[in-house]
Amino acid sequence: MALYYEVLLGLSIFFTVIYAFMWHKHFNLNVTLIFVLVPVSTSAFLAVAESKTLDEAILATKFTYIAGSFTILFILLAIVDLCHLRIPKILRGIFVALTMAIYIPVLTIGKNSLFYKSAELVTRHGISLVTKKEYGIMHTFFYAWVILQFLLAVIILVYSLIKKDHVSHKIIFLLMAPVVLAMISFFGGRMITKDIELLPAAYVFSQCFYLLIVYRLGLYDINDSGLVSLLEKGETGFASFDYKLRFLGCNEVAEEALPMLRNLHVDRSIAQIESLKDNVCKWIDAFRNRKEDEVINFHYRSADGEKVYHIDVNYLYDGRRRRGYQLFITDDTADIRLLELQEKYNAELRSEVENKTKRIRKLNDHLILSMANMVESRDPFTGGHIKRTSEGVRLLVEQMKQDPELQLTDFFCRLVVKAAPMHDLGKIAVPDAVLLKPGRYEPEEYEIMKSHSAEGARVVDMILKDTDSEIFRKIAVNVAHYHHERWDGKGYPEKLSGDQIPLEARIMAIADVYDALVSKRVYKESMPFEKADSIIMEGMGTQFDPGLEKYYVAARPFLEAYYKEQNPT
Repeated sequence: MALYYEVLLGLSIFFTVIYAFMWHKHFNLNVTLIFVLVPVSTSAFLAVAESKTLDEAILATKFTYIAGSFTILFILLAIVDLCHLRIPKILRGIFVALTMAIYIPVLTIGKNSLFYKSAELVTRHGISLVTKKEYGIMHTFFYAWVILQFLLAVIILVYSLIKKDHVSHKIIFLLMAPVVLAMISFFGGRMITKDIELLPAAYVFSQCFYLLIVYRLGLYDINDSGLVSLLEKGETGFASFDYKLRFLGCNEVAEEALPMLRNLHVDRSIAQIESLKDNVCKWIDAFRNRKEDEVINFHYRSADGEKVYHIDVNYLYDGRRRRGYQLFITDDTADIRLLELQEKYNAELRSEVENKTKRIRKLNDHLILSMANMVESRDPFTGGHIKRTSEGVRLLVEQMKQDPELQLTDFFCRLVVKAAPMHDLGKIAVPDAVLLKPGRYEPEEYEIMKSHSAEGARVVDMILKDTDSEIFRKIAVNVAHYHHERWDGKGYPEKLSGDQIPLEARIMAIADVYDALVSKRVYKESMPFEKADSIIMEGMGTQFDPGLEKYYVAARPFLEAYYKEQNPT
């Protein structure tokens, strides 16, 4: 029969070794002490069974009472901690002190009658037993103290089962098993068998349940998740779920952010809860399907819209093992509000800048147009020329935009039309004697008149040198400088030919000559559209870019309609 105790001792040591390999610093101290005491207790029962004398048996018996006194105490304290009950440290101290006070008389066995008045040693089936024990007064106190601890343990477990939603029912039932086993073996062991002690077997079986408990503790106890420092700040919410999306626990900050967690029972799968499908389930699913090393973050706005939370999804670790998923929840309201305020301010600032820029550009355009009109007002022979040529350029450009082969941008086309009124600004430098002469120019007068192109380029460049659009300045300078150049190279002032002439100047040249032909001047009548068109067409390839012919032809009906509107007679 000694083999029974030897097997129990071997199993208790084996389970303690397993626990040692599983152990880390966040394990509950009381559970650790249970695993230390059980091998001590089983070895003491083995020592009693192998005793040769009564004195040896009594000495070993003193050690068996360690289990009866302290193991049950540590079971009770472990239940208190694992059910998340808070009791004052002084109360814990009182419990330990009372246990010590009740155990001390055990050490007097064989010396006085406080605990045992008398006992005998007998041998049955090859093992020694201490029998015919007559108990002293302290043994009664010992029994009363053990019964009280058992009752407290049961009451706490039942209370937690009913009231503590954030304590896993699995943990509660696992904690209940050792208590029930210990009670049965402690109080009913002798009624079952008189030859062996059942209490050490109960303790060894209890070790199995505590191994299951500590295995689950890595999931349920948020302190074991390495988040103590974050949680103590009261600023970070934490919620955890296993791989099957069963709820494991959360703190108060998480409940405030996600109220649907407040009444959620531990171990319940959130996949079946409608209020969590569109948020927590989707967050975890996105985390599962993310690319390697990709960081997944989410924002969640409270139901009243007052707060915005930043959600960080990660794995739940038990030591180095991944056991599920965890959410870190932080109040991001202040940062989001700041960003929204900054965005609103930036939007208002952008709008204000855009409006002011539009006003400045409009003012700039008005000043340019006013200057062009002022220059034109010096020449009584070309009234309305600026307005008409600008419209002519616009009509030509409209046809060119429709040709996909040219790939002209809307931006370029707008700038060409905008630059058209500036093509004759150089006439501001032409003397009145030449500019206002009604008849044909003398050769030297014509040379003076031709200088307006280069002078116009200089004036335009000076006006637009500080503009925010370098492209517009270049286009406007080209229009003023080269609109009298000819395709065959016989124009002025640079005698450029072909593609050497900027496109914007080639467009301007057609509109300029067309207006001169069909408009009435003091020294000539307006030319009929047919004759003017014949002259323009004859000039394609000599005076004008032949590549623009098809666009001129397409724009011709619109040009004629426009000029008829300007001169209805």
